[in-house]
Amino acid sequence: MNGALKVLEEVRQALASDTPVVALESTVIAHGFPHPENLRVARALHESVRGTGAIPAMIAIVAGEVLVGLDDDAIETIAGSKVVRKCGVADVAAVCAAGGHGATTVSASIVLAVEAGIEVFATGGLGGVHRRQGALGDRAQDISADLLTLSRTPIAVVGSGAKMLLDLPATVEALESLGVPVYGFETDHFPAFYASSSGIPLRHAFEDVAALAGAVRRQRALGLRSGVLVCNPPPDDVALSSGELERWVDEALESAAREGIVGSDVTPYVLKALHDLSGGRTVDCNKALAASNAALAGRLAAALIAHQG
Repeated sequence: MNGALKVLEEVRQALASDTPVVALESTVIAHGFPHPENLRVARALHESVRGTGAIPAMIAIVAGEVLVGLDDDAIETIAGSKVVRKCGVADVAAVCAAGGHGATTVSASIVLAVEAGIEVFATGGLGGVHRRQGALGDRAQDISADLLTLSRTPIAVVGSGAKMLLDLPATVEALESLGVPVYGFETDHFPAFYASSSGIPLRHAFEDVAALAGAVRRQRALGLRSGVLVCNPPPDDVALSSGELERWVDEALESAAREGIVGSDVTPYVLKALHDLSGGRTVDCNKALAASNAALAGRLAAALIAHQG
């Protein structure tokens, strides 16, 4: 375990005693939902992990320290502070050196989780390759650091694919090119975050957690150093149809282009538009899939320990 990390005692004891642990990102509470709704989401994620017998380890930077596992005070700080930097893997050291607060994205969270000795991470969905459209059409394609970081970080990431506002075929192709195994759990198609299927078939699918854990464990035993993406579709009762989502995304992107919105401002603009167009259904889906992914990650973490034994 990396001594530069401040690991919550409950998490430290769990790792020392082979109790399953699930890492969680903190961006979802700092930037995903307004206060105090973000506090309720954070608690729900922790409860989803605990419901499987695993220990949650949300990761964040508080006053320049990397925390692996957040107590109530730390959660309140990340959820309620006015200045919390969104930290990818390239931002962590600078935010720590400045003594600031930071909410870790997928790329930062998985690197720090592995440094702490954690094998499984849960998120809503992975970043990916952005679409070339409108004002962005003549610029270099934006590719999330999540993809390259996952290709060289040995951890199992459980998520609902990637958001439909991304270029999903290019995202899946990038994962394949980087050598990242993409496994479906109870699905044989890549999910589109709010939608159960993007229509992109997956090469490998598993129907039970023990078999999934066996594949993840074999990946590591063979010395294959990349991470693994486990695709868990959103629950059926909250999933949206891919057809209506595609129409809404196209409408939102066209609106963003007309208004001259570019770069990192495009994603929050589109997500706000999807919320409005769906009558709030995208937010309900986001909460439900995040909790579902946290629960599956807890089951996988337990199965990995059992498979090891």
